[in-house]
Amino acid sequence: MMTTLSQNTLQFNRSIRFSFDGGELSSDTGQFIFREFDEKIGFSQTIAKHLHLKDERSYWIHDNLELLRQKIYQLIAGYHEDDAADTLTHDPVFTRVLGKPALASQPSLSRFFKRFDKPALDQLQVANQELLDRVHQLRQSNTLLIDLDSSHADTHGKQEQASYNTHYGTVGFHPLVAFDGFTGDFLKAQLRPGNVYTSNNVVEFVRPLLDHYNDKFPETSILVRGDSGFAVPDLYKLCEEESVYYIIRLKSNARLKALAEELHPTSEIRDVTQTERYVEDSIYQAASWHKPRRIIIQYTRPAGELFFTHAFFVTNLSEDTFSPEAILTSYQKRGAMENFIKEAKDGFGFDQMKSHDFQVNEARMMISLLAYNLTNWLRTLTFPPAKKGLQIQTIRTRLIKVASKLVKSSRYLHFKLASSFVYAHFFSDVLTRVQQLSIN
Repeated sequence: MMTTLSQNTLQFNRSIRFSFDGGELSSDTGQFIFREFDEKIGFSQTIAKHLHLKDERSYWIHDNLELLRQKIYQLIAGYHEDDAADTLTHDPVFTRVLGKPALASQPSLSRFFKRFDKPALDQLQVANQELLDRVHQLRQSNTLLIDLDSSHADTHGKQEQASYNTHYGTVGFHPLVAFDGFTGDFLKAQLRPGNVYTSNNVVEFVRPLLDHYNDKFPETSILVRGDSGFAVPDLYKLCEEESVYYIIRLKSNARLKALAEELHPTSEIRDVTQTERYVEDSIYQAASWHKPRRIIIQYTRPAGELFFTHAFFVTNLSEDTFSPEAILTSYQKRGAMENFIKEAKDGFGFDQMKSHDFQVNEARMMISLLAYNLTNWLRTLTFPPAKKGLQIQTIRTRLIKVASKLVKSSRYLHFKLASSFVYAHFFSDVLTRVQQLSIN
């Protein structure tokens, strides 16, 4: 259905008129580059190989893979709501990108999500992991930084397992997420009720990742990082059993504070106008630990303040190889995690879970994860070095949201892009890089 409005005239210049009847025009021509990249890395084919929904329909126009691909491409273009499809039905770019005469309607998309069950969600994770492996090999990576965190997805209305979370002060879900801190790849996500604690089920969540990478890429060095919400002895034990490094912040307590004062008394202030920082390391064993472990202590007194604050971190990184300062610096780089989560939420609707059904919401979350990853892989593998840090809103401006007009001939479909497109060189450069990408 094409948007129809009466012809409009501008008041500042009445000779200028516009209307929504331009014919076969599109504002999302850059989607072709994503589709080209999709084919290059086998994105859709991999998902099709693994995803098998229980489909009881006796007749359909759109199969499940087509519906999944449509939703992913809508998310990439910034159309998070299902009903955007009703306006994009005959968009000349979307229909050619998806290889179909018309897009599925909003009701078809909504019914599609209801066909997901727990096995189907697991299948999406398996497909995501296979694609992660392919990209990992393509990058020739020898390190993996598993950054753990939890986030919040606000809900409105009566939704299954949505609960009040005291930390966030709002009602919703409390998903558990893992990203690669080096590349921004979205490794895994799990939707959880809103009232569970941060570390709830984290060992079961992480174990398959560690098992997989140790088996598939034994030469890859793995480091797990997490804030104090993940200060769980079973997580340390798991990493140690899997020969995986970890740096996890500890919650402060009286014993740790006493140890900090013993190692570095902070009663003397050198210059109150200057910030003071110190780093120490020691061996410590909490009552719940089965053995002593190395801890790093950070001392900070901001300029103008009289007292030091302390931060504590537990790690299994060797003191012979990694200094306390290096370990602290590594942990501080975990701050990029917040940017990854924000990108997933704002850019791909990761936290937009509006269904009453919990499983439907988890399916939506997983599809947002896949849309995020397809974009992140395109950015990190094919963008020129100076542009690899671009966020999705800028990518849309410079790569996706370019107007074109479809001109048909007997042999070709010719999409004529706007002559005044400012980022034409970037557009052509990325397309060339995608086509030159070598996939083994």
